[in-house]
This record gives sequence, C-alpha cells and structure tokens, in this order.
Amino acid sequence: MSIKENLDKIEEDLRESNVILVAVSKTKSIKDIQKVYDLGIRDFGENKVQEFVSKEPNLPEDIRWHFIGHLQRNKVKYIVGKVELIHSLDGVKLLQELEKHYKAKNLTANVLIQINIGCEENKTGIYLENLEELIEACELCTNVKVKGLMSVIPIGDEKSCRNYFRKMKYIFQDLKNKKFTNISMDILSMGMTHDYGVAVEEGSTLVRIGEGIFGKRNYNNK
Repeated sequence: MSIKENLDKIEEDLRESNVILVAVSKTKSIKDIQKVYDLGIRDFGENKVQEFVSKEPNLPEDIRWHFIGHLQRNKVKYIVGKVELIHSLDGVKLLQELEKHYKAKNLTANVLIQINIGCEENKTGIYLENLEELIEACELCTNVKVKGLMSVIPIGDEKSCRNYFRKMKYIFQDLKNKKFTNISMDILSMGMTHDYGVAVEEGSTLVRIGEGIFGKRNYNNK
C-alpha cells in the first residue's frame, strides 16, 4: 500500500475518536516526510536529536515536532524552542536539565512523563515507585509544564496490551483528579502501529504511528 492509502486507513480508524495522530518519521527521508505533510499531517515524531536537528530546518515551519525517544541530558540544548512536546521525561536529572535550558531562553518545555509500565529493563521511562518524587520535582519548576503521560508497553497479545493500557489510563485519571501547579493531564500518549486501535479503545488521546504510515523503517538512511 502507498503512504496515502496507509494514511487514509488510519485516519478513517481515528475519525470519530478525536485522537491526535503523530506520524513517527524516524529514519525517514525529508522527501517522505514532505509527502505526509502534503497529505495534511502536521504532527511528526522523531526519537534521535541528531536526526531531528538535521531534518527540522529543511521542512515546513508549521510542523509540530514531537520528541518521542530517550532524551540524553547533554542533548537538551539542541531542541530548546524547536519541539512542540517532549514525550520522554523519565527522571529528576533530565527535568532539571530541561528547566535550566528553557529558563535560560525564557521558554516553556511542554512534556509528558514517560512511565515504564511493564518494568522492562531494556526500556526507558520511570518506574511507578519513583513517580511521586518526579511529580514533586515538577511542581517546583517554572519553565517545565507536564501535559500528561506516555508509555511504550511490552509486546504482547491483545489481552496483554489492553491490560497495560488500562493501567496507564488509571494512573492518568488518578493524577487528573488531583490539583497541581505545573501538571495537567491533557494528553495520554499510547498506542503505535500494531496496537493503536486497542489503545484508543482504552483511552489514548494521542497515537504514535510510523511503519503504519511510512512502511518499514530504513535504518541505513542518512
């Protein structure tokens, strides 16, 4: 199927849900990203800083960029003022680095807290037992605003996926019912190419789809 056919199917699936679609463009060429842009998509996700900064100047200015990968503290300075939303806040040290760099430029970093809901050692994201500490640190910030939660769930069957999505929705709703200064639960970012349908059924407000739009990734792309 072509990119247009892929996108048409996904948009039809999401038509009645009001869910934000982020086209995950990692490893994809500027030409392919432009093609998806020309089909009406404005939200794109990248997961490596070096790749993002090489693409961003060569694409339309009205793209809303989402940084969805693990963000190293020494790379924060390169994305300040360039991304709409950082999906991968996973610890107090990264929070402090974001606060420092965004405060220096008098800008606000809009972020999602990434939760490692499956407690997988090979994945980033904060464990639930450390979430309260991070939330308390977020409340002390002036230039970082938490807009919701994100998760990459363990690979599994539909029942397993649904279970993890429900756990995330419960945490999201629990935080939404509390009063914070710098934290609002507006976005629940969960669901990718192979499980976005289940994610939407379980309360996702934003899905991150790469292969489902662009086709298989080419990790040799420069």
